[in-house]
Amino acid sequence: MKLYNYFRSSASFRVRIALGLKGLPYEYLPIHLAKGEHKQPGYADIAADGLVPVLELDDGTRLSQSMAIIEFLDEQHPTPALLPADALGRARVRALAQSIACEIHPINNLRVLKYLVRELKVDEDAKNTWYRHWVRSGLEAFERQLAQEPVSRFCHGDAPTLADCCLVPQIYNAQRFNTPLDGLPRTMAAHEACMALPAFQAAHPSACPDAEA
Repeated sequence: MKLYNYFRSSASFRVRIALGLKGLPYEYLPIHLAKGEHKQPGYADIAADGLVPVLELDDGTRLSQSMAIIEFLDEQHPTPALLPADALGRARVRALAQSIACEIHPINNLRVLKYLVRELKVDEDAKNTWYRHWVRSGLEAFERQLAQEPVSRFCHGDAPTLADCCLVPQIYNAQRFNTPLDGLPRTMAAHEACMALPAFQAAHPSACPDAEA
């Protein structure tokens, strides 16, 4: 398999984690978003939406959108499972994952931040204030969701799930922008449990071949 991705991309990070947890080897193909490589004509032939990640299977089939890719991997390689066996558990994990992937991440995506600066002429401080506001409020909502269920090692239960694949990249980006992370005990405990695992460590942006300071 080949993974077209960018080391700092939250969505790419999610898929790298999932591949690592399942022990699946892949070829790492960097697409530098900050340099606009995703907008080059050649990449449009690979990704119709011009986004990362794209997972190319051994037969040449290409899959896009991190959440769809991860669920595909979970169906094709069911051990270890990234979704619980019970329907209620699956619904809860998907809700937690989507709280990050659908509520927090989209309005703080690189292209959104660039639009704020370039088209709307928002200065750097205001842009970062925007980022921290939405990430913090989103993580507070995430913490409240975790608090509704019994204490567990990870976001749901004692093994990492799709929710953890989404949480860790969001915390990484939150830290990059100096977002306050105090008062989120369940959230940060799950993050720490994840980062103790080799699959999360190997998927971290700092461990990627295209990593930059």
